[in-house]
Amino acid sequence: MDPLVQIGIGLALLAAGGEGLIRGAVSLARRFGMSELMIGLTLVGFGTSTPELVTSIDAALAGSPGIALGNVIGSNISNVLLIFGLIAFFAPIAVKPEAVGRDAIFAIFVSVALAAIATAFGILSREIGLAFIAALLVYTLVVFRMEKRRGGPAAIMHEGEAVTHEPVPGAMLLAIVLTIGGFAILIYGADMLVSGAVALAQNAGISETVIGLTIVAVGTSLPELVVSLVAVLRGRADVAFGNIVGSNIYNVLGILGISSIITPITIPADIGFIDWSVLLLSALLLLVFARTDARVSRQEGATLLMLYAAYTAWLLWGQGST
Repeated sequence: MDPLVQIGIGLALLAAGGEGLIRGAVSLARRFGMSELMIGLTLVGFGTSTPELVTSIDAALAGSPGIALGNVIGSNISNVLLIFGLIAFFAPIAVKPEAVGRDAIFAIFVSVALAAIATAFGILSREIGLAFIAALLVYTLVVFRMEKRRGGPAAIMHEGEAVTHEPVPGAMLLAIVLTIGGFAILIYGADMLVSGAVALAQNAGISETVIGLTIVAVGTSLPELVVSLVAVLRGRADVAFGNIVGSNIYNVLGILGISSIITPITIPADIGFIDWSVLLLSALLLLVFARTDARVSRQEGATLLMLYAAYTAWLLWGQGST
């Protein structure tokens, strides 16, 4: 099968499986009495990151660390520079700084920690993976307790994330089938995507890392795009912002944490200073733009898009060839 066709089918399966998994899981959570705040903090945030999760695990097990790590770094970059940039360019987004400040600052901290650990150790070991998962669990619990106790804009934002996916109508059995079936489709789609990405890299003479940072990363970020668009169309731009920030936190701590516990991930030599700098810059710009005039303007959206175009051009033409 042609690698591009294989990648396309894999991405389609990831999108379908991810949506099915989230809708089924959210429906089950509501049936069992889970609060909208907890659903927004956990199921939706982690659910939109499941394509990245299964793809990175599959790539790591297949011996393709460039795709496994590039997928996460590239997804976090494209979430901000491409997806959020596109949304802000076409519809300037009003945000409440008090609702997004804490999470955005933590996302910056997580990005800095990843860059520092990767540079210092050259590998994401099982111990580092366990530390990432522990940090994610502690952070989620702290945020839940804070917002449940005091409420306010941040709690409203996270509760709003829970309504970006309509629950499954009908019997509980349908929700269970959709949850399990969605996860199975995700696994199959990830395997096709990784196989196609590896073949494309070999055929085109481009490193697997570049493929992971671009095609794979953008494709696995499609759920974040859909959720963000739905939120903006429903007049909940703050939810779009929260989804992007939350997804970026989950990508690093959750996805790389689980992936490196399953199999340690060696840091590819072709992930370097520019990649880490763009990752950190994108996280910082998201916070700065959101706290400036309490909105992300069309001009700021255009700036994000231009930065993404420049970074992609550098990847493909500056250092893409192996």
